[in-house]
Amino acid sequence: MNGPLNITAESLAEETEKLQRKLTAGLHTLREMNDVDFGVTPREEVWRDGKVVLYRYKGERPATAKVPILISYALVNRPYMVDLQEDRSLVKGLLARGEDIYIIDWGYPDRSDRYLTLEDYIERFIGGAVDYLRKARGLPAINLLGICQGGAFSLCYAALHPEKIKNLITMVTPVDFHTPDNMLSNWNREIDVDLLVDTLGNVPADMMNFTYLMLKPWRLFAQKYVGMVDILDDKKAMEDFLRMEKWIFDSPDQAGEAFREFSKQFFQKNRFINGGVRIGEQEVDLGMVDMPILNIYAEQDHLVPPNASRALRNVVGSEDYTELSFKGGHIGIYVSGRAQKEVPQTIHDWLSKRSR
Repeated sequence: MNGPLNITAESLAEETEKLQRKLTAGLHTLREMNDVDFGVTPREEVWRDGKVVLYRYKGERPATAKVPILISYALVNRPYMVDLQEDRSLVKGLLARGEDIYIIDWGYPDRSDRYLTLEDYIERFIGGAVDYLRKARGLPAINLLGICQGGAFSLCYAALHPEKIKNLITMVTPVDFHTPDNMLSNWNREIDVDLLVDTLGNVPADMMNFTYLMLKPWRLFAQKYVGMVDILDDKKAMEDFLRMEKWIFDSPDQAGEAFREFSKQFFQKNRFINGGVRIGEQEVDLGMVDMPILNIYAEQDHLVPPNASRALRNVVGSEDYTELSFKGGHIGIYVSGRAQKEVPQTIHDWLSKRSR
């Protein structure tokens, strides 16, 4: 007899047997697996300021692009997401098309970094890397690719030093932090940031991770681990799954003062839209961002909703503004199969038209 969910004794027994086979195969698979690695592309350190390191990626053939691309990633996760594995690497895709790629690794802040400010990250670190590349390559300006929070940093730097940035690319970058569908911003506006930072100093990575996971608790706490059972007998799929898990939980603490400034100026006061962003003693005017801009956003992004990113068009001074709408989410824009085909080619083609 069928139950209210149309489950019979026979179907239940069949599903139970199938699960047992998966679990048994999974034990065998896990015994064969080594620690997963990440970052498939060789790279070399070319500049350093304390814990912050500038790396140059080495492609299989020499770069043909005359102007290098500097990647500025967010602070909350490690930047190797752009070079996660052999078949999921934005960096590898760009190198294959002749681009010359550098990336800033922010390192892991500790108590000695408690008082690092946004001015340190934008003027000292991004500015230091930009000036190193300009001098090393004998160029007046370079290309800058900012991702997520690193895109917000890049916008600030480009506004303060437009003569040093030839082309600006932003990916999943928040500009309007007060769109109604921005749950992370809605939460942040209810936090007493001064009390948080004054109490904790640096903001712990575990606290940040828990916050991000709670944006989609069912999907990120339960569903993905239930779904993992289906791939327990597939070593390659399990390696991909664990590599992504390793990246998610490999998060640095956040330097307290920089966290305070970013939260108050952007999440709480929405100053890209309302005006008044200050980096040290300087006021940021996005109208000064007059170089060509390519803005790439993800249509299913739960961290940076599309409208939060598309707002860039209305606040910059550039007359050469291009948007790429990507059918995917905040992470899929780096690692999905579609992204490997669309994103590097779009960036390369766009830069090629502006290479003179």
